[in-house]
Amino acid sequence: MPENDKQGLSVVTCTAPVNIAVIKYWGKRDEDLILPINSSLSVTLHQDQLKTTTTVACSRNFQQDRIWLNGKEEDINNPRLQSCLQEIRRFSRKRRNTGDSTSDASSVSHKVHICSVNNFPTAAGLASSASGYACLVYTLSQLFGVESEQLSAVARQGSGSACRSLYGGFVQWKLGTQLDGKDSLAEQVESESYWPELRVLILVYRADVVVPSRMEEMIRVIRERDFPAFGELTMKDSNQFHAICLDTYPPIFYLNNMSHRIISLVHRYNQYYGETRVAYTFDAGPNAVIYTLQDHLPEFVQVVRHFFPPEVNGEEFVKGLTVCSADLSEELKRDINMEPTPKGIRYIISTKAGPGPCVVKDPNHHLLGADGLPKKSAISH
Repeated sequence: MPENDKQGLSVVTCTAPVNIAVIKYWGKRDEDLILPINSSLSVTLHQDQLKTTTTVACSRNFQQDRIWLNGKEEDINNPRLQSCLQEIRRFSRKRRNTGDSTSDASSVSHKVHICSVNNFPTAAGLASSASGYACLVYTLSQLFGVESEQLSAVARQGSGSACRSLYGGFVQWKLGTQLDGKDSLAEQVESESYWPELRVLILVYRADVVVPSRMEEMIRVIRERDFPAFGELTMKDSNQFHAICLDTYPPIFYLNNMSHRIISLVHRYNQYYGETRVAYTFDAGPNAVIYTLQDHLPEFVQVVRHFFPPEVNGEEFVKGLTVCSADLSEELKRDINMEPTPKGIRYIISTKAGPGPCVVKDPNHHLLGADGLPKKSAISH
């Protein structure tokens, strides 16, 4: 329920997670409704390391809808943003008209102020639009009393993959068959606690035929907690996605030299052990997302540290979940046989699968003040 103050200001703050696809969303069959050409599947990352926080306030005193993203006011008339706002207000009015709404009946006609911040670099190749739109839609739904089952279709209209950030754990976004897109929705395959050994590393640099069968196979291997099969499917899907990007005209270059060096390192590491212990994937950016199991995490992080030596006095190299130290055998280093690339990787974010969006109860964490404008902490973020 939104908080109300004496000035008639209703405020809600929520957080939402980043998701990283292991079977990717390859494009749209309908640009207006944001309907995909294939089903996709992602891992929701833990919000302790990566999240979007959004505060939405509404008041009869607000003159117009406004939005601030990462401290800067942006154009509220962005078509996708407007689509999300209009849909949530439409659902809220519908509930109010049936007498089923718990929200203030008059608030849906009030203007809103929105303030949103990410706790990760937006350009790091992470799905900031997914967590951003998921958080926006979820927060608006809390403010206006809209039911959760209606949110997937709304978030999708902001950013396709945003619908997957509405759930924790392992999430599929179904292709659907209906022309109006009402069955193209996200649903949880398994919760974040289902595969507790799975770990995720994000390496931040300085610098329609194949997919359906992969979807079924991916759901199967997640349920069997079969990491070698999970890893191979993840890498194959990433490789094919980026091969298609290169095969377009003009080609789209998401990967850089560092990306290719990480790909080579992963394959050489797996080859040394004769099994898939580590897997990479890349979204629309050059930074690698690495999946592995807890048992192999310390050694692989040490491998990365060895072949991509960080700055001696630079920022913390491994952020997020603690990774134990490990010794590397001379045989492993010799077998990988790569020239080190000093300072190639700026830092690593260590995380795991996590839950979906949640409401922030503490009013001190609202990004908007009593005047409905961003607090200084939200501007300097």
